[in-house]
Amino acid sequence: MIKSVEEGIRIWKSLRITGECEGVPISNEVRDSWLRSEKYGVNPYKNRCDVILTEMEIGVRKAGSRALLTHASAMMANLREYTEGSGYLFTLFDNRGYVLARAGDREAIEYGDNLNLIEGSKWSEEVMGTTPGTVAGIERKPIQMVGYEYWCLMTPYVISSACPILDPDDEVAGVLNVGGPYHPINRHTLGMVVAASRALERQLALQNAFEQSEMESLYKTTIMESMSDGVLTLDRKGRVMVMNNLAAQNLGIDPGPTLNKTLAELMPPHNEHLFSVISDNREFSKPLEIHRVNDRVKLTVSCTPLISKNNKVLGTVVILQPIQKYKRMIEKVSGAHATITFADIIGKSNKMNYALRFAEIASNSDSNVLLLGESGVGKEMFAQAIHNASKRSGEPFFAINCAALPRELISSELFGYEEGAFTGARKGGNPGKFELADQGTLFLDEIGEMPLDLQGSLLRVLEEGNIMRLGGREFIPVNVRVIAASNKDLKEEVMKGHFRLDLYYRLKVIDVEIPPLRDRKDDIPDLVEHFVRIIGPRLDKKITQIDPRAMEAFLNYDWPGNVRELNNVIERAVNIVSKDVLTLDVLPSEIKKDNSGFPAAWGKNLNREEIEEQMIRKCLEKHNGNRNLAARELGISRATIFRKIKKYSIK
Repeated sequence: MIKSVEEGIRIWKSLRITGECEGVPISNEVRDSWLRSEKYGVNPYKNRCDVILTEMEIGVRKAGSRALLTHASAMMANLREYTEGSGYLFTLFDNRGYVLARAGDREAIEYGDNLNLIEGSKWSEEVMGTTPGTVAGIERKPIQMVGYEYWCLMTPYVISSACPILDPDDEVAGVLNVGGPYHPINRHTLGMVVAASRALERQLALQNAFEQSEMESLYKTTIMESMSDGVLTLDRKGRVMVMNNLAAQNLGIDPGPTLNKTLAELMPPHNEHLFSVISDNREFSKPLEIHRVNDRVKLTVSCTPLISKNNKVLGTVVILQPIQKYKRMIEKVSGAHATITFADIIGKSNKMNYALRFAEIASNSDSNVLLLGESGVGKEMFAQAIHNASKRSGEPFFAINCAALPRELISSELFGYEEGAFTGARKGGNPGKFELADQGTLFLDEIGEMPLDLQGSLLRVLEEGNIMRLGGREFIPVNVRVIAASNKDLKEEVMKGHFRLDLYYRLKVIDVEIPPLRDRKDDIPDLVEHFVRIIGPRLDKKITQIDPRAMEAFLNYDWPGNVRELNNVIERAVNIVSKDVLTLDVLPSEIKKDNSGFPAAWGKNLNREEIEEQMIRKCLEKHNGNRNLAARELGISRATIFRKIKKYSIK
């Protein structure tokens, strides 16, 4: 007999390391379970269950074990009352190891909460290793275990008894388990669990004879109406057996006269696609457009066939979710939203204003957009700003870099895939970005890198508004606004045979050319101040001033990496600088060496306008007063340089 938690831990560790501990007897069933737990890779130091079903999934599992759950809940309530104050926790598992129900006093429930021994948690051998419930279910016989016999070091000072519950077909329907602190458990506890399990088996046999009773019908209705999604069950001929009100609402039909009628009899025409996929008797989940009496709605339809033990299809469970709810769940994980607006884009030069003006025009249209510009000019910022200023601003925004994904992944990333489409495909399939971005915007960066065969698939989506998942057989309608971007000359790529001409024209409805930083150098001071202002606090640095000679260097450099390079250079400088002034000496050598053409006598007290005046004077002097050449070198327009000359009274 163990006397303390510490002793239980000591025995557990000895058993894990050596397999023995001072003559502590371990049954062959437990040792066999240890071997399987190790093979499954279960972490023995896991201190709580880490596989828990969603509310919807719990409801489905409870519905599948409704008879067992009904009788066991009443039985457990009686046992709890009988053992009040003992610290016992009664737990009912289904035949897959999921917790369906539990009962116990407050201390026992809190203990279960700490272990995640809660409704919907999975305590199978593959997840939690050796426990009384897993061994009893596998061995099909009652078992009592001390905490140190568990595979995981969670409950070293408990003792639990478990017994399988067999259904009328002599299959394991579930397992009843009772556990508590070591000291109050005695040899009668196992007998109590066995007696309760046998009583439940008799009740299940009686229940099986009256499956169509009024009580069962009421129970079905209660469970179905408690779910947060639309749920209906169909028999093998496609007739409605049970439908909750939310499902009827989603389908736009009267929930009253639905029993024993097919969906084709209950719904208006043009829903053949829905009827077809449901009648296939296979598991799937995908968005479908549903035609109702007065409107159309997009729902995510999930089907799970009900298969008997002899592999006979008994019917289908159908779950309906509004597509917006489905998308919002995924958006929380993937962050599918745009954060940049036009107000966040810095630039007042003529070329930048011209690009922004066209981008704002694009935001008022629903046509496809092609953004052109060198790497680092901010094409995704423009795409996000266009989305946020458009009528689709409240919908998802997804960005895909066509150059960053391996060729074989681009198709599944864009169009999704069905279960079994390829090795490693997720069970139930997976929606692609076109499905998830429905009603929103899809930004395809580096579109020039997309393989030619996929360009054809993309063109078909843009023309027809339908996609087909990889390995799928049905078309899925989508409404997506595409913004594409490239740093290549796509016309030249067309001439080389690397890009489809028809796709080029389909994308280039509205094209926006974003100028490189070297062509808008009068925006550099504002950009520098902006980056210093946002990067400084993030790196816990307070930069209050920019040395004029550092600004000279920024203005004189050609920035082949454009705004992205400027941002990186400033972040590097802010990391290095030790004072509150960003000075020339913390800049990279390639930027400093291009600073030699500027007057060395510029003082540290020059402001931005004084630097600008000096630059214009220097360029005019260099080009013998030719204002056109000076404007071209400075990256400003002819009108701008004339205005600046007048402003600074330059002769």
